[in-house]
Amino acid sequence: MAETINSFQVRLGGEAGQGVESGGAGFARAVMRAGLHCFGLQDYMSRIRGGHNFYQIRVDEAPLYTFDDTLHLLLAFNKETVDLHWHDLTEGGGILHDSAIKVPGDELSDRGVRDFSMPLTKIAEQEGGHKIMMNTAAIGAMAGLTSFPFESIADVIESNFKRKGADTVKNNLRVAEVAYRDAQEQYGSDFPWKLSAVPGAPKRMMMNGNQAIAMGALAAGCKFISTYPMTPASTITEWLAAHAARFGIVQKQTEDEIAAILMAVGAAHAGVRAMTASSGGGFCLMVETLGLAAMTETPLVIAEVQRSGPSTGLPTRTEQSDLEFVLYASHGEFPRIVIAPGTIEQCFEAGHRAFNLADKYQTPVIILSDLYLSNAIRTVEMEAIDFSQVTIDRGELLDYAALDQITEEYVRHRPTESGVSPRAIPGHPNAVYITTGDEHTAVGHNTEESDDRIEQMDKRMRKQERAAQEMRLPVWYGPDTADVTLVGWGGTYGALREATDLLNAQGVSSNFLQFVDIFPLDEDRITAELGKITRMIVVEQNFTGQLAHVLRGLTGRKADLRVNKYDGRPISPDEVVAAVLDRSTSGGTVRISGSQSGEGTHV
Repeated sequence: MAETINSFQVRLGGEAGQGVESGGAGFARAVMRAGLHCFGLQDYMSRIRGGHNFYQIRVDEAPLYTFDDTLHLLLAFNKETVDLHWHDLTEGGGILHDSAIKVPGDELSDRGVRDFSMPLTKIAEQEGGHKIMMNTAAIGAMAGLTSFPFESIADVIESNFKRKGADTVKNNLRVAEVAYRDAQEQYGSDFPWKLSAVPGAPKRMMMNGNQAIAMGALAAGCKFISTYPMTPASTITEWLAAHAARFGIVQKQTEDEIAAILMAVGAAHAGVRAMTASSGGGFCLMVETLGLAAMTETPLVIAEVQRSGPSTGLPTRTEQSDLEFVLYASHGEFPRIVIAPGTIEQCFEAGHRAFNLADKYQTPVIILSDLYLSNAIRTVEMEAIDFSQVTIDRGELLDYAALDQITEEYVRHRPTESGVSPRAIPGHPNAVYITTGDEHTAVGHNTEESDDRIEQMDKRMRKQERAAQEMRLPVWYGPDTADVTLVGWGGTYGALREATDLLNAQGVSSNFLQFVDIFPLDEDRITAELGKITRMIVVEQNFTGQLAHVLRGLTGRKADLRVNKYDGRPISPDEVVAAVLDRSTSGGTVRISGSQSGEGTHV
């Protein structure tokens, strides 16, 4: 009898339109409601229909932060999925597919992989009345193979289809139940990985990084977002737009990214907490207005969700290649703040913290995320997304009550020791002022005098010096001291955390240093943190090792090894471990090739 181990990874694959995403998301929700932890990874091509997509779901009783390279079950909706992915199955694993799809039987047998062929389309037609329910049959069969409680699957089916009517719900339930029973009776004893509900488990949420950023923005009192749609940032706007009426948010879809950031600057200038969001290509168009926000000292939040470039690049693939661009974008020098969350919880915090930092320093704040973090789903505890713990700090903002008390001339860009000048909400008769994108005097008039330039430039840059002292130090994970330290940022968090555990389990003393606050950084404090490292291995999803370059420029500390992956697919813990243990490389750079789409992985 197979043991219930509650540790399992499945990959669903097929063409866009075959129910890969809906099936995967439905199974993930069922797993979560049964009290298990879940991590879901979507991989899709940049087209509306057709092209190969897959959805990978990892399940465990313990919290999960990433996928790994161990695949137990492949649910194939078409032949292409079999051809691309069957090589990734572990011994004892299997392929679940419709009987019409042919699989390489002898090769599967040689690898110890089982063939779970079932008439899924026939079940859908006979029990539900239409072949479109084949994906429902497939999810039911997968639950039967793993002995996962049918009640959990039924609960998700009912909630998913209730808007389509009772007959649709009844038909899908019958399809799922028959497929569940047949799979359990025919193949259940041959499949060793089993899942069961966890009684008494707390309720959890499942979300992705973009949803968490949007929730954080809402918690911070964001009332305006203007964007031009661009993958993978669009779901931030979508979430806020879906809740706009309830929470009084103004959402504008503009004709391009230039208009989007200009609208956000205008709203922020008027005193509203405002943001925009885009990917690297859209951020390129925003760059001139980024400088305008800095020159006029207007608080502004920008979410920049990276994808593979340059140009259109790989629109639906992940990368971390915009770091140095974001740090130095726009002509001239001005203060900015860049934070790069790496978990769902950190995305929520970044969503509200960015607004406080923007108001406090009256400068643009950029939340730098990536496609992997933006749409990979994960179960999180309810208390991790706690609106009641969010504080709102508007900084040196003068509301109308404060402006009523002014008896002297209001000077918008008054030099101060901190570099931050009290900011008036426009419209009050005691604080009529101008500001401009040209260099200006303290009262806002255009100037070309060198004394004015020096005064205002020094004033603005004092904000950056002060912010550097407030930026948080990188976060350590693992033992206090180690022979090897993995250093990373953004969406590599889960892979590096798990790789640290794997390396320690294999006798390689390791820990992990995660950078969340990226800019500005205090040279002395960061140098001291890096001084704790014996062997520094910087892992990034780009070609050039941009964080490694930034850290070397700031502190002089050169990475002992750089591990880079840039094929558009997320890095796995197993890939990191293989790179660290690669004895052929004593220094320099290891570039990882291969992917999470059945093409193999090589170091």
